[in-house]
Amino acid sequence: MAHPKRKISRTRRDKRRTHYKLETPQFGTCTNCGAPAAPHHVCGSCGYYRGQAVIAKQD
Repeated sequence: MAHPKRKISRTRRDKRRTHYKLETPQFGTCTNCGAPAAPHHVCGSCGYYRGQAVIAKQD
């Protein structure tokens, strides 16, 4: 196996890791009920996706 010839400094290590972070979840609004919903997913409150009932919600 390959072994490093020199120690990687904290600065160089941290520069490589700058993109390792959480992203905030993106939400849109449901076209049927107006509740916040994830894009390209069925609305959790009404069960509609792109204007069509996909899941029959029980009240």
